Amino acid sequence: MTSRVGPRWLAPAALLAVAVAGCSGGSGASGPNPSVNPGGPIAVQVNSPQLRAAKAAAHIPDCPATAASAPAQSHGPPALTLPCLGGGRPVHLAGLHGPALVNFWAQWCGPCREETPLLQQFHAAAGSRVTVLGVDWQDPRPADAIAFASHFGVSYPLAADPGATTRAPLHIQGLPITLFVSRSGTIAYVQYGAVTSAKQLAGLVRQHLGVTVSSTGGR
Repeated sequence: MTSRVGPRWLAPAALLAVAVAGCSGGSGASGPNPSVNPGGPIAVQVNSPQLRAAKAAAHIPDCPATAASAPAQSHGPPALTLPCLGGGRPVHLAGLHGPALVNFWAQWCGPCREETPLLQQFHAAAGSRVTVLGVDWQDPRPADAIAFASHFGVSYPLAADPGATTRAPLHIQGLPITLFVSRSGTIAYVQYGAVTSAKQLAGLVRQHLGVTVSSTGGR
């Protein structure tokens, strides 16, 4: 294991520049990004008729089935249950089957705008060989999060952690962060900051999860 583990997404240019500046930090596993969260823990409804309709229109799939009774294992995801964004079955992180990527993002996060298309490209290429799960993190605007995902054609499932319950157990200080979960359920690697190319992402998956996925698209 390598390490311990806003504004509307279509914001005006000046506001978006602030989001990008606040969210960006050194990428890689050397350490967490600076804190970029737009406030403390928040109470947000992530399941409503409007959100369910928006999720269906965006063709975002339901969250993966996980074992609710699975205990947290050493060096594995915490035994926390997160709601599915826009309704659906909840996700028990400790019961998530690997190999998997768990990407923590938000519609207010500037670097997430660059990374999300790469994750979607990887998901399309990997199919069922690697589970990709997005977690909309400490986001006060779930409707904007679904619109963000729809804009980028996201077709992998999305959970939500509006109250940042994962902050302490996963040492989250900024976004984006991606957990590489092995077949045995341990966290094999933590990517702090956005991946910047399909080739980089495919290389990390091959190195840490033992799965070879073609890095198409030339980025």
